[in-house]
Amino acid sequence: MAADTPSVPSYLPYGRQAIDEDDIAAVTAVLRGDWLTQGPTVTRFEQAFAQAVGARHAIACANGTAALHLACMALDLQPGDAVVVPAVTFLATANAARYCGAEVAFADVDPETGLMGRADAEAAIARAEAAGWRVRALAPVHFAGQAADMDALGDLAEARGLAIIEDACHAVGSRRARTNGGVGTVALGACDRSAMACFSFHPVKTIAAGEGGMVTTNDDALARSLRRNVSHGMVRDPAAFQDRAAAFGATGAANPWYYEMPAPGYNYRLTDIHAALGLSQLGKLDRFVRRRAEMVARYDERLAPLAPLIRHAGRSGGEPAWHLYVVLIDFAALGRDRAAVMAELRAQGVGSQVHYIPVHHQPYYRERYGSLNLPGADGWYQACLSLPLFPAMADYDVGRVAAALERLAGA
Repeated sequence: MAADTPSVPSYLPYGRQAIDEDDIAAVTAVLRGDWLTQGPTVTRFEQAFAQAVGARHAIACANGTAALHLACMALDLQPGDAVVVPAVTFLATANAARYCGAEVAFADVDPETGLMGRADAEAAIARAEAAGWRVRALAPVHFAGQAADMDALGDLAEARGLAIIEDACHAVGSRRARTNGGVGTVALGACDRSAMACFSFHPVKTIAAGEGGMVTTNDDALARSLRRNVSHGMVRDPAAFQDRAAAFGATGAANPWYYEMPAPGYNYRLTDIHAALGLSQLGKLDRFVRRRAEMVARYDERLAPLAPLIRHAGRSGGEPAWHLYVVLIDFAALGRDRAAVMAELRAQGVGSQVHYIPVHHQPYYRERYGSLNLPGADGWYQACLSLPLFPAMADYDVGRVAAALERLAGA
């Protein structure tokens, strides 16, 4: 797309997929083939994704929420256990722990980045232990594509005997900086400091599968649990069969129809249709990441004169695959509340969104845990606004958004 040509549609949502003819051809090929689900395209997608992030295993599933739930199940979380979750995240990060009966120990975040740090996690652990919960895991969120400090959180987890489930649903293609004296960067999903990492392929994410998710891990036992629970809890491995008389025939071979269910799982399978789109999009990941970085740089340059009234949220380092472009706005100084700003932007063809209402404010969690004082999360929420960012945008579109903000600021 030419840099000076507006994108289509003229209204800019905060995010949307970028689909090319080769993506459509990949999906069409599956539709014309023999396998619409439980076929070879899912396996190819898993293998390609594992290679892309440097993990031993990648298990595809229906969506990012399913990925998080499967990860919690793989840790065998139970009632009385607790998971530390940053308050600034989507509902699914917390809900996945509750699906297993575990409690959620909400952690505060840096009001400049929206990320949970080690001190935030330690404070949440202390509150959880005071409540009598067994803290089992940390669930850092790599918010907007920016990585949480995995070395600091990894050191904490090791010292406390905790597992880490990375919520990397915003961060397909992101690389984190090493902060413990190491050199270079590490791909999120490599699980070098975590048990598992969870990803989403929703249309607004870095790559799209329509819906879809993935869990990566380097632990063989966790991988077996993930694969079992993604498909009803079924086991087809003869070595794992418990009812030997029913499982094996007179020849000693396993009966070809036989399967067992040691414990219930879910139908969280990804279809080959979705996998075909995800696999095609994965081949464009580097291009998508570069384009998002280019637009972030253009936003930063154009909006710099509006600071501190309107400014890009803080940075955590590393090489983020930017999922969101979040600005922090001093609405009081601007003389408009956020609803008015969003309405004025929409009138100029610019969509926006809020990421997120801190989860501890949701009625369910407020009723369960009472009111929590998390000033970083509340400070983030009071100021944040996500602006349009997706690969199909042209440079012209970044200028449109910036011009709309300039008019609002009287610049």
